[in-house]
Amino acid sequence: MLILPLAGPAKFHKSGEMSTIITDPTARIAARLKAERELRGWSLADLAIRSGVSRAMISKVERAESSPTAVLLGRLSGAFGLTMSTLLSRAEGQMGRLRRAADQEVWRDPASHYVRRSLSPNPGGPLDLVAVELPPGAEVSYPAASYLYTRHQIWVQDGHLTFIEGADVHELAPGDCLELAGGADCTFANRSATPCRYLVAVALK
Repeated sequence: MLILPLAGPAKFHKSGEMSTIITDPTARIAARLKAERELRGWSLADLAIRSGVSRAMISKVERAESSPTAVLLGRLSGAFGLTMSTLLSRAEGQMGRLRRAADQEVWRDPASHYVRRSLSPNPGGPLDLVAVELPPGAEVSYPAASYLYTRHQIWVQDGHLTFIEGADVHELAPGDCLELAGGADCTFANRSATPCRYLVAVALK
């Protein structure tokens, strides 16, 4: 399997070849969040209670007036009983059987600056592949509710990843692959001085 490295914002080289594009899917994420909330018949107050995110912040995100962070999306997706990967995949839409590198959605978390690339041709399907680059010192946490209906495996490609799963701390080096136990809050942390790159595979149970 070829794993594509992640880079910074879009840059054009003299040859005309373009590196990774960091897109701004704020409007699509906003529409997807609102659709998920309305699908369940929840008010803004209902979602605020279930997620622990203020009603005012949810309203700003749904109106695309604020770019949501990974932590915020983790809380909202957990309230919906979804992983953040599934939520973002639904915002991206269906792509068919082949997804060219140039068409793979790339998103940067405005808080931690981690970069997420959606690899799967059919995001939101029974299997999602996501490549992530976590900058030095970055840390992102997700609630246990985000992992209730899926199985996750993490494969570290480069750097060092500290993965905290409830009371368990896993120190992962390049080539290490971990399957999540589920049922606990999780934190991805890069406590090294170099970027950490890893692949996340998400499958429906």
